[in-house]
Amino acid sequence: MNTTSTLATTPLTAELLRGALDLERTPHGVLPHRLPARARAQCADPQLAMAEAEPSGVRLVFRTRATAIELDTLPTKRHYAGAPPRPDGVYELLVDRRPAGQASVTGGNTLVIDPATGAVEKRPGPAATVRFAGLPGRAKDVEIWLPHTEITELLALRADAVVEPVPPPRRPVWLHHGSSISHGSGAAGPTTTWPALAASAAGVELVNLGLGGSALLDPFTARALRDTPADVISVKIGINVVNADLMRLRAFGPAVHGFLDTIREGHPATPLLVVSPIHCPIHEDTPGPGAFDAEALRAGRLRFRATGDLAERAAGKLTLRVVRDELARITEQRAADDANLHYLDGRLLYGEQDFAELPLPDELHPDAVTHHRIGERFAALAFAADGPLDPRTAVSRS
Repeated sequence: MNTTSTLATTPLTAELLRGALDLERTPHGVLPHRLPARARAQCADPQLAMAEAEPSGVRLVFRTRATAIELDTLPTKRHYAGAPPRPDGVYELLVDRRPAGQASVTGGNTLVIDPATGAVEKRPGPAATVRFAGLPGRAKDVEIWLPHTEITELLALRADAVVEPVPPPRRPVWLHHGSSISHGSGAAGPTTTWPALAASAAGVELVNLGLGGSALLDPFTARALRDTPADVISVKIGINVVNADLMRLRAFGPAVHGFLDTIREGHPATPLLVVSPIHCPIHEDTPGPGAFDAEALRAGRLRFRATGDLAERAAGKLTLRVVRDELARITEQRAADDANLHYLDGRLLYGEQDFAELPLPDELHPDAVTHHRIGERFAALAFAADGPLDPRTAVSRS
């Protein structure tokens, strides 16, 4: 039965979206971005372009009495040649902040990535429709969290009742930046990435700038953080700098200072937490670059390895242990003049004992269960009463 004709279309506008910093008009609809256009124009890296357009933490939020809602989308999915197909992304429905349904769509575009060469082939595909029905007919706040690992172009929103924007929340806004782990790689869905779980536990509004493979201390990312309103901020630094083999110790320290300086230009007194990498054995003492494990790919599995030479540490090549020491040193130095700057050792979120119990499936990214553990621990450590990002303290400052 075709029910689409009984539903009214609502224009897709920025007022209906949270967690995105920009909304690009496309020939088909709108594309949410997690970096502003000016930042995107300053870097031609295809990895960054893919990561920032994958809407981790981005959700449609509106008030309605609708019992049926449809969302037309054109997803762009990733597939690594030689590896098993990735599962379709998940759209998660919340009604008055409570889970109320999940859906996935087939079709859409596909990016086929050759792990050996980095070559990318784009295969076009059709649009699809996500439908949620049987919702209560009362007035309610509805959230549709978009798939965190699929670029998602939004084509049309339909409902069988009026859809209205929800006023900006009074909850404190938490702005977070990090790597693919913060982006949500390995999580079961967009509301169960570790930042989404921590935000829910703490009762804060999440803006997630976790950018897979792209937490590289880029000045344009620092400016995006600087210019985004927030009550509390955290930056998780290190793993991408190591596995990209991006810089040596001489450049890393000043780059961290510059990154924090830029954030402080827009947020001079906002609680700011610097978080070092979680435990990751392949890079604890072995420098980058990281690479796909060719032997694992031949067996149909996706796994990563470190390819650096331990002897090169003497010349300033970075490892996770070196990065943690440097981040702790820099934060302590700056905190002497910045009472709202704090440091959190990432191994308190996931350490050696956790790895023994819940190993990283691909040697780099946590699984769904581990995302829950990291999210719970971050909420307890960072958002607790008198913690570095205590939301009640943030509200009192605003």
